[in-house]
Amino acid sequence: QVQLVESGGGLVQPGGSLRLSCAASGSIFSTSTMGWYRQAPGKERELVATITSAGNTNYADSVKGRYTISRHNAKNTVYLQMNSLKPEDPAVYYCNAHVRSYVRPAGMDYWGKGTLVTVSS
Repeated sequence: QVQLVESGGGLVQPGGSLRLSCAASGSIFSTSTMGWYRQAPGKERELVATITSAGNTNYADSVKGRYTISRHNAKNTVYLQMNSLKPEDPAVYYCNAHVRSYVRPAGMDYWGKGTLVTVSS
């Protein structure tokens, strides 16, 4: 089975930085698009950023210029560097990956359990 495990969340002051990591593990053939989504209390889950295996990136307008997504293909790991954090950024951040595995050779989307990011002075 495939698992995604996030790490790196926590409490940071406004204007501060955090780096999230998400590692995919299991019987993985390949991982194509990986990404980060977030869900704040009372709101729907929203896209933050995605990155293809070729390194093409896509960002939500609200994080452009502040967040950077990257990945290490050999480690099936995706990162999210978050700078200049704002009071509107707190949420549970979820990792997502489209993975081809021995169990699902056609591929399917997997989600992590989420990591909490809090911005407060």
